[in-house]
Amino acid sequence: MLVVFPGQGSQKIGMGADIYEKFACARAVFHEVDDAISYKLSDLIFNGTEEELKLTQNAQPAIMTVSMAFARVLEKEFGFNFAEKARFFAGHSLGEYSALCAAGVITLAETAKILRVRGKAMAEACPNEGAMAAIIGLDMATIEKFVNELNTNESVVQIGNDNSPKQTIISGHKDVIEKAIEKAKEIGARRALKLEVSGPFHSVLMEKAVEPLREILDSVDFKAPSRPIISNVTAKAENGNFKELLIKQVTSRVRWTETIQFAKQKSVTKCLEIGPGRVLTGLVKQITDDMETANINSVESLELVR
Repeated sequence: MLVVFPGQGSQKIGMGADIYEKFACARAVFHEVDDAISYKLSDLIFNGTEEELKLTQNAQPAIMTVSMAFARVLEKEFGFNFAEKARFFAGHSLGEYSALCAAGVITLAETAKILRVRGKAMAEACPNEGAMAAIIGLDMATIEKFVNELNTNESVVQIGNDNSPKQTIISGHKDVIEKAIEKAKEIGARRALKLEVSGPFHSVLMEKAVEPLREILDSVDFKAPSRPIISNVTAKAENGNFKELLIKQVTSRVRWTETIQFAKQKSVTKCLEIGPGRVLTGLVKQITDDMETANINSVESLELVR
């Protein structure tokens, strides 16, 4: 089984409220995160506004918190042993931190603190000049070709997320992203649209976020994972060097298509997504029709693991 954790964009007000109400071990996760970052993130998640929750410095630790609350309930209440059940862990961008936490590489408190710093650093790295866009219905080779033609030292555009053969996210300066959207439409993209994000994530324009992230990662004692993590950067199973991989991840492409293909090559036939939404299992279905998928994102869905 491949166990995966969602990234930014899956957040919504009220996520995880059902397990917070029902399970003490889930409440403990929310409270531990609140204490770790000295901020009532749980209040924002349950009672805040969508506008405030989607801020990068809030969305990243919030999604991780809900993901780990579900993971904790699976372990404590349903006897789900990740070390036995999972062949690999993976996560999409910030979801990789949830994967590392679930695999025992970093603690919950460490993960919350890192993501608070990471989210703030990413939001501030290129606040007004950058953008991202989704391109639907063009193959990777076609997108790479015109992106490379548009990319210069002064006008950056690059592939930020290789989400599936049907969906690619590009990242860079606003003006060149606009040009790339028009170019994609000209050459037959089914859709090409700008995303509502606060910066050009997973591009070289995130370079200013590297040092704050490195500083906090230097203080973390990374443990060996209970099961290998398929890295966003390498799209291969990793058992160490996580600090450098996480630093590279900020400015590198999220290789999600290759992540799923790697798992498939290793004869993995099931993918379990833990956390809000169901974005990743949707992408898995676009990448392969040979992998069974399931989502743990509500009290009712927990019965799936019995």
